[in-house]
Amino acid sequence: MKKWIFIVSIVIVILIGIMVNVYLNAVEPIKTAKEKAENIAIQETSLVTMTDFSLYNGSYTYYVVKGLNEDKEEIIVWINEEERTFTERKVSDGISREEAIQRLYEEKSPEKVMRVQLGMENGVPLWEIYYRTEKNLINYYYVDFKTGEWLRDIQNL
Repeated sequence: MKKWIFIVSIVIVILIGIMVNVYLNAVEPIKTAKEKAENIAIQETSLVTMTDFSLYNGSYTYYVVKGLNEDKEEIIVWINEEERTFTERKVSDGISREEAIQRLYEEKSPEKVMRVQLGMENGVPLWEIYYRTEKNLINYYYVDFKTGEWLRDIQNL
């Protein structure tokens, strides 16, 4: 009986080790992208301190970095991964996440907002809102970061 407990324990430890290895290998590209984006943003823009990072995959992949400039103003930097171009805006120059969600609720009737993230399409900084309807259909709603105006939506996926 003790032999079986020992064997089962060894198998569990090996399985946990494999799962940890898979997880670490899965998050490594995101960690690398975050470090790359932070370095680029600090070298090429007025960003001094990074406070947040996200990836946006639209027509192009963008690294979206939030942080502070030398004047302690909150800024956002969109970095086009492929073309290595940058767009920098003050947070105060655009609408907030909450205002973008409010815009969605003025136009649509989402059952649940799943994710809200910054992105860029055709050179326009935007908020991408991923939500589900009461029929559990996937929808995307895009709001202009600067003006808060509706840009486009993709419905019923």
